[in-house]
Amino acid sequence: MSQSQTKGQPIITLEGVQKYYGDYHALRGISAEIRAGEFFSLLGPSGCGKTTLLRAIAGFEDISGGVIRLDGRDMEGVPPNRRPTNMVFQSYAIFPHMSVAENVGFGLRRSSMTSDEKRRAVGEALEMVGLGKFGGRAAHALSGGQRQRVALARALILKPKVLLLDEPLSALDKKMREVMQVELIKLQREVGITFILVTHDQEEALVMSDRIAVMFEGEIAQLDDPETLYRRPNSRRVAEFIGMMNFLPARVLPTGPGGGRIALEVAGLGPAEIEAAQCPNGANVGEAEIGVRPESLTVLYEGQSAEGGREAEGTVKEVVYYGDMTYYDILLDGAPAPVRVSMRNMPGRRVLDYGARARLAWDPRAMVLFC
Repeated sequence: MSQSQTKGQPIITLEGVQKYYGDYHALRGISAEIRAGEFFSLLGPSGCGKTTLLRAIAGFEDISGGVIRLDGRDMEGVPPNRRPTNMVFQSYAIFPHMSVAENVGFGLRRSSMTSDEKRRAVGEALEMVGLGKFGGRAAHALSGGQRQRVALARALILKPKVLLLDEPLSALDKKMREVMQVELIKLQREVGITFILVTHDQEEALVMSDRIAVMFEGEIAQLDDPETLYRRPNSRRVAEFIGMMNFLPARVLPTGPGGGRIALEVAGLGPAEIEAAQCPNGANVGEAEIGVRPESLTVLYEGQSAEGGREAEGTVKEVVYYGDMTYYDILLDGAPAPVRVSMRNMPGRRVLDYGARARLAWDPRAMVLFC
């Protein structure tokens, strides 16, 4: 079911897309390109406009301004059934009175295909989602994960160029969600078409996506690959939304002419130097703050020392044991609030007690400066 569209070329172009509901400005000039063959996610809190944007791409919502192009064609006035897209809804919209095969083949009912061709297409679609032997089963007898697969097969049988996924895993339990995340990644690679996922789950977006658009209040705050979003968020707001990040007060110090590095004094850590690339909005001399992820801070045990002498000391204020990981809240000497530190529980590595003194190693390369 792969498409002829060249992988990596834009298949969806959004230019200044606006949407008003009366006085409410739901989409505020969204511009982006979504590439053919990529797994693209719209990520953000409830009410940020991500589902509105997905429905606008599908044609279920008219836009108030701007342009949406699919495969080079302006979609103004083009109804949903004439667009090269199909959608998997959050509720799956499975018909309980039909069999699995009847549900999957529902979109072919007006097709010019023969009965044998339709039966073959249904079988191929069910095999693709791992339900090859379930065609005759009643839809109401399926588990949540199986219903989700049926919805995917029903969407894919029409061979869309873009598959739109509106929080399709939100109704599943945690274990099934994790299983289906991997299955969706494999499926997208197999069929080779563009998947656009709407989700509010940061971990889900990071795991599944080639690129992610983080949205707040009807705007795209940052559009990047998962690693860049996680390691180099362009604002404190994005940093707070994507995973856990510690923030510490810092002061940007004057540097000599021609220096490509930025000198800092960080509360609880001390002096540090970072690259200009670690400052998404530039660096001005004066008060600022640095962000650092919990896994970038390391507890030092007896006999261990930090590279370059970059050590900090503090007191353990909280211990949360998860089996494979332990999370510590440690109040560094000279810092205004505890930092979160994550440590993998390895054989022979003891878990620190509440109230214990701790030494931390840190690396300036893991810092992001927000001015």
